[in-house]
Amino acid sequence: HEYWGYSAGIDFESKILVKQNAPELLRKFLMKPGWQCQPISLSGNTDCYQPAEQKFKLTRQLLQVCQAFNQPVGIITKNAAILRDIDILKNMAAKNLVSVLVSITSLNEQLRSVMEPRTTTAMQRLRIIETLSKAGIRAGVMLGPMIPGLNEHEMQSIMERAAAAGASFSAYTFIRLNGAIATLFHDWLFKNFSDRANKVWHLIEQAHGGKVNDSRWGIRMRGEGPIAALVQQQFNTYNHKYGLNAEKWHLSTQHFNRPGTQGTLF
Repeated sequence: HEYWGYSAGIDFESKILVKQNAPELLRKFLMKPGWQCQPISLSGNTDCYQPAEQKFKLTRQLLQVCQAFNQPVGIITKNAAILRDIDILKNMAAKNLVSVLVSITSLNEQLRSVMEPRTTTAMQRLRIIETLSKAGIRAGVMLGPMIPGLNEHEMQSIMERAAAAGASFSAYTFIRLNGAIATLFHDWLFKNFSDRANKVWHLIEQAHGGKVNDSRWGIRMRGEGPIAALVQQQFNTYNHKYGLNAEKWHLSTQHFNRPGTQGTLF
């Protein structure tokens, strides 16, 4: 949003930018001879099943394009609206073309409502995992961001409940506060958790070399130092305990084809 001149705060929630030609752009991209099929992601910047999807159905159209090309795609969301597209997801899953990560930050509903207001409850997110898994769609749980002093102690319970719901894999991110997000988070933290705000803030700093932001590839999403190492250790331990990430797998690229070009040799 800041790139377009909006704020990273209330503008991010109230001013929604819609790329209505996204499906056509994706189709043109996949038709390029130079594209060597690799999995793509929906989506790294914002939830692809945010409320606007109900009106514009861009995510559904993007999935239809991917289905037509047998283009593998990984989805991350916290919204039950993904179940509206379960027909497409089931067809793609039959060829190992799709996986879904459902984001869960806390099982404590009071904490969840403060951290992620106006979003699907944790119980509903567990039901998303269960519904997808029962439909034969590979589903996992994304724990993130893990915030020391706020929700990192819930890592075990989240992973246990997700595995029981049918999750077969997991991932996590450690909080980092780049750009304007640092100021926004600091204000939110001290307003809502004044009793432990200083402790939480300093723990975040400890995990990023005395800062709260980090752009280093391979480190920025994990942090470093004692608290980050503890979170990593917990993640590894509970993956093993609950059978998450137990098998090596990857989305298939072998089925990729450009519609209308199957008969061409060159």
